[in-house]
Amino acid sequence: MWDYLRRSRQAVDMGGQHKVTLTKASPLVSLTDQGAVTGHLQINLHWTMREADLVQSRRGGLLRGSLLRPMQPQGSSRPMVNVDLDLACMYEMADGSRGVVQPLGNLLGDLQRPPYIKLSGDDRYGAPSGETMYVNLDKRDQFKRLLIFVYIYDGTPAFDRTHAVVTLFPYVGPRIEVSLDERAPQARSCAVIMIENKGGNLTVRREVRYVYGFQAELDRLYGFGMQWQRGYKSPQGTPE
Repeated sequence: MWDYLRRSRQAVDMGGQHKVTLTKASPLVSLTDQGAVTGHLQINLHWTMREADLVQSRRGGLLRGSLLRPMQPQGSSRPMVNVDLDLACMYEMADGSRGVVQPLGNLLGDLQRPPYIKLSGDDRYGAPSGETMYVNLDKRDQFKRLLIFVYIYDGTPAFDRTHAVVTLFPYVGPRIEVSLDERAPQARSCAVIMIENKGGNLTVRREVRYVYGFQAELDRLYGFGMQWQRGYKSPQGTPE
């Protein structure tokens, strides 16, 4: 028991609820050991926008982020930046079939049929509820691996302009939290969590690997072997 607590860095928040924070030093936790392998696993992405950095660079006198979308005022006169993060999942099933659940292409998934993963929708501006995905763990034997990742829609600021957190809420047991707090100014995507079923042991491993491309680059990195084509969003934010 004490060894488990040391490895997973379990803590109690102000609301009295237990949580497990995955870090570089303690990147792995077993849902099987926690008895959290039934029901719907809820995966939530929440982010807030950082205040824009208006300090001029001493070299060249350029504003940091000047090549990104123009900053927009919010509340007071202190400028903020718009950010559009998307939560997604590449999956490989036990039968070898592979695919993706994501807003682009309206690939929102299904909880009762393969892939047994469902995305609730696309939040463009970091609303309090964020973006949420559900995984039907009653079908856990159908899964081989699930890569939970986040990407920034093309044309918006990079990851170092946001405070982002991905949180897993099992049906029972403590929630599992991963912060995207590393500086990666040019990255467009981040592999956040890998969920794997190895011999019936369902584990959650922190990845937090930033890449400078999008889904295709993450695919190459993790070897899913899918074919990709360019996608875009309409001005209203509808995936197409």
